[in-house]
Amino acid sequence: MENHEAAGPRPRARRRRDTERRLAHDVDVWVASASADGVPHLVPLSFDWDGEALLLATPADSPTGKNLAATRTARLALGPTRDVTMIEGEAEVLAMDALPRQLGDRFAARTGFDPREPGPRYRWFRVTPRRVQAWREVNEMSGRELMCDGRWLV
Repeated sequence: MENHEAAGPRPRARRRRDTERRLAHDVDVWVASASADGVPHLVPLSFDWDGEALLLATPADSPTGKNLAATRTARLALGPTRDVTMIEGEAEVLAMDALPRQLGDRFAARTGFDPREPGPRYRWFRVTPRRVQAWREVNEMSGRELMCDGRWLV
């Protein structure tokens, strides 16, 4: 395991570039949601990033599907614990046929999974970041906020 602390903290502009690279190239994200009465749920889901939002798909009747549809909020985590990006976002709920075909095709090609195929009834969830934080070690805790209220700070 690398010791990132010995290298010193990354400037915030570098953290943003690293975050954008992760969004463009990673395929899976941890999705934390909660029911209306506060019961938490955490699952890994595949995603596609279009430069503005993360597109996720999960069964409509799963705990995550129900939670995102009810609360319209999610907290997402990319990367390992010692190089994490945390994203808090607003979730838009879309029926499978509401998404343009080319976006569904892009999601399927990127993730190796097509939720439009016969089987459980899935929904699309488009999560738009409102807050983004990124840090590696304790020396990057200061300045970890990269986006606030949906606007990049760097």
